[in-house]
Amino acid sequence: MDTPDGIPGSVLTGPYPVGTYAAALRDRLRGFTRVQVFGEVFGFKAGRAKVWFELRDAAGALPCSMWREDFERLRIGALEDGAQVVVAGGCDYYPGSRTASPGFSFAVTGLRVAGEGDLLAQLEQLRRRLAAEGLFAPQKALPRPALPRCIGVVTGESGKARDDVLAGLRRRGWAGRIVWGFAPVQDRHAAPAITRALTDLAACAEVEVIVVARGGGSLADLFAFCDEALCRTVALLRVPVISSVGHHTDRTLLDDVAAVACSTPTHAAETAVPVDCAAARAALANAAGRLERQGRRAVVERARALARLSRAPAHHVARHRARLQTLARDLEGTSRRALAGGERLTLARAGALSRKAAAAALTTERAGLRARADATALDRAATTALARRRRDLERILGTLGAHDPQRTLERGYALLEDPRGEPVTSAEAARALDALTIRLHDGRVAVRPDDAPRLFDA
Repeated sequence: MDTPDGIPGSVLTGPYPVGTYAAALRDRLRGFTRVQVFGEVFGFKAGRAKVWFELRDAAGALPCSMWREDFERLRIGALEDGAQVVVAGGCDYYPGSRTASPGFSFAVTGLRVAGEGDLLAQLEQLRRRLAAEGLFAPQKALPRPALPRCIGVVTGESGKARDDVLAGLRRRGWAGRIVWGFAPVQDRHAAPAITRALTDLAACAEVEVIVVARGGGSLADLFAFCDEALCRTVALLRVPVISSVGHHTDRTLLDDVAAVACSTPTHAAETAVPVDCAAARAALANAAGRLERQGRRAVVERARALARLSRAPAHHVARHRARLQTLARDLEGTSRRALAGGERLTLARAGALSRKAAAAALTTERAGLRARADATALDRAATTALARRRRDLERILGTLGAHDPQRTLERGYALLEDPRGEPVTSAEAARALDALTIRLHDGRVAVRPDDAPRLFDA
């Protein structure tokens, strides 16, 4: 290939073929001093001939490669993301070709595991600080609707998590509205973009719950969901946030701050819609069918009962009318027989009364004669009895006069009475009274209470 002319006016040497410059660059990089570096492992993967990973810290990153047989000779197994290691080696550069891309890496010749990395320690420190400030509780206290009408979803526009969320909602039979908040979910611009998407969805009045979904990846890939500003924003949102980031074993700070942390985007969709709409619709249709059948059965039974009741009054009236007619005929026949018998009985009684009247007149006359005789005898007996009673009364009056207390008083005696006028018959009874009266034949004398002891001292 002929060498083309260079850029006019340039003071730089060349032009050189790219292969020549790439080979020179490789030789120059390989000539750098061999050093030892340390950092945190991210994105470890093993190939057929080599293993690749990145060393990172807060200030930078370095792609590394190591021959697989050298790595297996260390017998440390696969390196977990976040493990801190010390590696020895130097720069290496693959110049590539017409069909292969070039690549730079730090060729590792020795490796030693140093311990937990600074980034994981910073992450744990931030987790403790947010917990101490109480930012893990606000989202969990928010009420979540059982059947939201509108769900907001923050995820990558072309990621598999979007399809998983839709599949979970379809499995629930949910037919509401989804508001998408597409944002990058893996790079240094991801955390601010996710934060803006969350605040925009929370500002929408129709959104009742927000799902943040992302598929699996290394801890470095998920580090955007451990951003402090993102976590503080989620803690202050009015809408409950459901987090579904990474695999089952991954745990980001967003999972701690969110209202619910789910293992997969499908699980997050089912958590956002707790009610299985398809099953609920089937149960509701079944209940409506039973209610309709029971209602029709009840209406038919009530109609039959009303029909029976509507026929019953006429039947009862007819039966009572027939009974009353029978009773009326029986009463009429009985009345006729009673009247006929009453006439015969009246005639017989009239004859008997006539005979009794004649006998009564005779008896009355005889009784009058006896009465006149008895009246004469009664007059004589009354005169005799009156004289006898007069003599008895005179004798009783004489006896009463002999026992009259007044006559005893006239003979010089005195009678002691209590305030009620009752006689006092003993000295003990007199001592018990507060006032006494002495009755003489010509009047009464009141005795003062203070004289009573002197009068009755024996």
